[in-house]
Amino acid sequence: MRPTLPPELRPARAVVRRSAGSWTLQSTLHRHGLGPVAASTRRPRACAGPLVVAACVLRPGDAKRLDGLTDSKLLTAAAREEYYTLIRRRAQDLSIVIIPPEEVDRRGVHIANVEGMRRAVAGLDTVPGYVLTDGFAVRGFGTPALAVPKGDQVAACVAAASVLAKVTRDRIMVALDAEYPQYGFAEHKGYCTPVHDEAMLVHGPSGVHRYSFVNVRAARDGVRPPPVVLDDDTIEAGLGEDPVEGLVHNGALAVGTSDGSRGGVAP
Repeated sequence: MRPTLPPELRPARAVVRRSAGSWTLQSTLHRHGLGPVAASTRRPRACAGPLVVAACVLRPGDAKRLDGLTDSKLLTAAAREEYYTLIRRRAQDLSIVIIPPEEVDRRGVHIANVEGMRRAVAGLDTVPGYVLTDGFAVRGFGTPALAVPKGDQVAACVAAASVLAKVTRDRIMVALDAEYPQYGFAEHKGYCTPVHDEAMLVHGPSGVHRYSFVNVRAARDGVRPPPVVLDDDTIEAGLGEDPVEGLVHNGALAVGTSDGSRGGVAP
């Protein structure tokens, strides 16, 4: 049984409400001596292109300078670019990890997400006192961590990591569009859309597609995939949230848990 402090020695419990603003969680952690606060998130679960994971530490006093910062999906492309530049200039620390499609296929999406977050946080020069992760719990940071549902809409530091990851990945996909113009990567950024599925069916998947996804495998075999549109918005709405069910993953590459006990294919 884990020992506990007597009530008179326990610190006052901090209550953080969503309505208090996106800087409240980070400020509360700092006030309780748990700073600096790092946040990590990833973009995206797409069927082409790399997985990009970012970690970010914002300066506690930068709320006004980063006013309006929120979930990257809720910002226009122009606003994301502006915040990206501002975050890179103002952040106390940041780290971006790019995981190629073949590693995502080999390890599974969820394991790649988890390991990407660990690598991104490990890549920070600043040693965080606390880590916030977007959506699901991740262990192995060597410091206390908290999973924040819809974190990029709740915590500014998670939103900052979201912008860093999305803008980095969008730029990569635009560059890949010049190399593979037949797929329209500049438009859909590698998400599973009807237009993307049709292009794969006509031209076949490329070397930057993720062959662990059933629609990519179907296109490779000349079979029209089921009409599933998978992007960050549908994931946030709950479509495909259970990775073990394999909505987009095939059965040969089961997605594992955060401790790595059942995911991917052995290297």
